[in-house]
Amino acid sequence: MGFIRSRSAVTPLRRGVTAGTTPATGSAATGRRPTVAQAVALHRPEEPMHCIRPAVVSDTARVFVDAFGGAVGGDVLYAVKCNPEPAVLRALWDGGVRHFDVASPGEVRLVRQMFPQAVLHYMHPVKGRQAIRAAYHQYGVRDFVLDSAEELAKILEETDHAADLGLIVRLALPRGNAVYDLSGKFGAAAADAVALLRAVRTVAPKIGVSFHVGSQMLDPAAYERALELAGRVIAEAGVSIDVVDVGGGFPVSYPDVTPPPLDDFMAAIARGVAKLDLPAHARVWCEPGRALVAAGVSLVVQVMKRAGDVLYINDGVYGSLSDAGVPGFRFPARLIRPFEAMTDAPAAGFSFYGPTCDSADRMNGPFLLPADIKVGDWIELGQLGAYGGCLRTAFNGFDQARLIEVADRPLLETPGHEVSVRAA
Repeated sequence: MGFIRSRSAVTPLRRGVTAGTTPATGSAATGRRPTVAQAVALHRPEEPMHCIRPAVVSDTARVFVDAFGGAVGGDVLYAVKCNPEPAVLRALWDGGVRHFDVASPGEVRLVRQMFPQAVLHYMHPVKGRQAIRAAYHQYGVRDFVLDSAEELAKILEETDHAADLGLIVRLALPRGNAVYDLSGKFGAAAADAVALLRAVRTVAPKIGVSFHVGSQMLDPAAYERALELAGRVIAEAGVSIDVVDVGGGFPVSYPDVTPPPLDDFMAAIARGVAKLDLPAHARVWCEPGRALVAAGVSLVVQVMKRAGDVLYINDGVYGSLSDAGVPGFRFPARLIRPFEAMTDAPAAGFSFYGPTCDSADRMNGPFLLPADIKVGDWIELGQLGAYGGCLRTAFNGFDQARLIEVADRPLLETPGHEVSVRAA
């Protein structure tokens, strides 16, 4: 038994900070956070440096919570998987987020330890028995998503057939046009969802239906179509519904990708919900991740080698830039050169190689940077608050990262998400 060990990696970025410390901040004398450029000049980082903008995260959350509340009077559940870094979670809390979409025992523990008063919703449709038992009995989780009769049986057995459950049926959607399609793994077909809604109505005081239109969904009408399907399922089931969860998928800007304004998504959801004729007490939920945190973190990397229009950098697809690999995401980029004057070199497109020995550690981009970029320069890449830090691996030993809080605005704004960053 001595060979069995457990390891938690819910917040992998903490490993890059000296044990027992908090993320580096600005001057102790002023209490102000530095800019990214000041942090680079001070630390001269030779490992990837994640730059958290707490004010941006808080303001973005406040804008989103107000918009969703104004549209449907609903609750915003932050999808913790998107970025579980405690500094980010604290900023979200400061921005008014009180509900959290958790999907694992590690996420349940983390959020409950940080925010004892938070409302946790276990939104993973397939859970282990021990995970269900601990979530209910130890951490006060009452809401559980399911998409099968087998999962319903597990939940009831492991909660001792509790009388205070919220049971939400995940509905499968047809394949859509989101950047990340999520239609294949979870969700009950319409006929099965009807049967599940009837079943949960007999055993739980709170029931609902949920769906997910896919990540980085650029079409507001997708939410209306999904709500129309949910409405047909609810009508056929003939039961009273307490919760409708429209899921996540709310998009953000990337280079050459500008989504419709946030208000367009809220208006589409409001129109769809209005057609459902829900009971007066019913709540509408959503599960944003990317939309709340993408702009709130950037990544600083250093150029280790240049070969024409290819730059070898110290982070890659096995680290924080997974989305830049096979998915082909492009991120806003800027050169940071704190110890010499910037030139007026024209912009050029570059691809990246990461630090590992794997040739698949490549990011095609193109990432637009000054044509005279050279070895030793630093590059800041924006929009990496979403799935940047949490997808890092220890492959090839390149798992160290620095974490720092900064005062900058986002590198790229998303329509309707514009924030007014206060003095940090």
